Amino acid sequence: MMVTAGTLHKENIFTDGRRLSMLQRALLEIAAKHGWQLEAWCVFPNHYHFVAHPLDVASQLSAMLKELHSRTARAVNRVDHKSGRKVWHNYWDTPLTHDTSYYARLHYVHSNAVKHRITASAAQYPYCSASWFERTAPVSIVKTIYRFKIDQLKVDDDF
Repeated sequence: MMVTAGTLHKENIFTDGRRLSMLQRALLEIAAKHGWQLEAWCVFPNHYHFVAHPLDVASQLSAMLKELHSRTARAVNRVDHKSGRKVWHNYWDTPLTHDTSYYARLHYVHSNAVKHRITASAAQYPYCSASWFERTAPVSIVKTIYRFKIDQLKVDDDF
């Protein structure tokens, strides 16, 4: 499953390292709590992407995202003194039904900071999984994933 979520009106709310770290930490913790294994992720000031699969067929994506969005919205609203502000707009999920689609989306999410011109090397962006992936996966797997073409993917990512 690939998930993309965006803030309301694409507003840059997670604007600094502290906020991006909080969002990334919450994503990792809440996904694990709800039984979702993250395989790739990237968080930005106004959206995020991840690729994951449920560890149990009973794991509900909507429950996990509801908790993630609720917790992170309360946290940034507390810091900004904006109680009740709506932070998250919507999310889009895409089932990954075949290997080619899955591998291409892993590549897409790992390299999303490069697509958005935040960094020249995805592994240098601290709020995504690229450096973790490159450190922990066998070199042959990293090379294989990064060879998959991503220019033809249809992903809602006009942030």
